Order: sequence, then structure tokens, then C-alpha cells
Amino acid sequence: QLAGRWFLVGVASRCSYLAEHSHRLEATAVTVTVLDGQSLAISTFRKLDGMCWEIRQRYLPARARGHFLLKGRGYGSKVDVVVGETDYSSYAILYYQKGRSISVKLYGRASQVSDAVVDKFEQRVRAAGLSEDVTYYFPTYGFCDSADEFHILDGEL
Repeated sequence: QLAGRWFLVGVASRCSYLAEHSHRLEATAVTVTVLDGQSLAISTFRKLDGMCWEIRQRYLPARARGHFLLKGRGYGSKVDVVVGETDYSSYAILYYQKGRSISVKLYGRASQVSDAVVDKFEQRVRAAGLSEDVTYYFPTYGFCDSADEFHILDGEL
């Protein structure tokens, strides 16, 4: 049910990269494909220096429904991904945990979501111990639909 196109609406994270580059956030779209009925193939489309890039990742099923594992390169770089809340038709709130750091992401089926959904996201951000000053909202225009073969990255960004 998560399959299809999603738009990254907001992120709450203490990631220093986000803090330093928040003025340069680019519209980000994600396509989710369900593989072998369990793992998810994630293609993230975003601009980097004006060029459209596709970042491909695979979320492997973990022990519980709605839990996934994203394996990065190198030791200790795995990320636990949990679908916190979704109605599948308009929004999804996902948690990403790497070691002791946690990020919360809000995705929408459209580039904008209702105020009620934003409120739910902000409540979950606070419940995760994050605050408004580390919450970033993404542009709602300028999306990439594809990337040429020279701008595809496998793995994590």
C-alpha cells in the first residue's frame, strides 16, 4: 500500500548537514516499488546543483510489520525505518533511527498536506524529542521526474 509516488513534505532531524543547508532544500519526490512482496525499492528524485539525481535504496523487511532495515555502507551504518502513521492515500510519517539519533519524515501523496496532517507530524516530532528549530519543510515546486543514466546513485545519500 506504500507503493507509488510520494513527496517529501517535512523532516525533523538534528542532522548538521540539514541545519547548514536548510536554505538550499530542493523539492524531493520518492517512488516506492514493492519487491518480492516485502522489501521496498525506493527511488528518491531531487536536484543537486541544478541537476536531477536519482538515489536508489532498498528497505529490507524487519521483524515487525511496518519496520524496515536500510543497510548503508560500512560497519554500524544500518538505519531502522519504521512507518509511524499513514493512511496510504494522503500521508505517511516515517521514523529513521541510526544509532541513537532519530529523524522523522513526513511524506504526502501531493506536495502539500492538510494542516491536520502537519499537526500530527509536529506532535510526533515533539514526542521523538525533537523540536521546531530542527524541523524543515521542503519546497512544493520544481520536482524531478527522472534522472539520466549518469545521475543515478545506488545506496544512501
